[in-house]
Amino acid sequence: MSDTAPDAPAPVNITALFAEAANKSGLMWVQPPDDRAWPFWHAWADDTVYAVSGPGEQTLPWLPGDVTLILRSKDTGGRLLVVHATAEEVRPEDPRWESATEALKGERLNATDDVVARWAAQCTVRAFKPYGAPVEAPGSYESGSGAAQVPPSEATTATWRPKHFGGRPRWRRGTRRPEGS
Repeated sequence: MSDTAPDAPAPVNITALFAEAANKSGLMWVQPPDDRAWPFWHAWADDTVYAVSGPGEQTLPWLPGDVTLILRSKDTGGRLLVVHATAEEVRPEDPRWESATEALKGERLNATDDVVARWAAQCTVRAFKPYGAPVEAPGSYESGSGAAQVPPSEATTATWRPKHFGGRPRWRRGTRRPEGS
């Protein structure tokens, strides 16, 4: 007799799952300790997640050496995998700079020819390397929703309403009166 139950799920290869999720999904979240999760677009190359932030690019906070990465499922958009990762800055003199910027340039929408030079002068390129056992993986998700409060912002429309609040005038709704009325 076998010691395993017949309905037991097959073990999940976390390394392959991470690589597949990071390669297929253009978005993931990074969560520094004691902070909210920050969404970011990334590029996957050489078993590393690369991201760029700074002027003209996405906003990411200062990141310590140890962070948590949250990957989503491309199919459902839901949380798929949560892992610990090391975060380090990749500078232009680093041997990884060329492969990192080439991967990022390929993923960057509307990239210009001088984007790599701008990144070198003004932006921060980071490398994230996952390590250890996953915090959450298929079959071991937390029971909470994972939803977070909206971060505070001065951007609001609570007191201002557009001119057409309550509807546009009938003559501006795209309807026309019949001829002769």
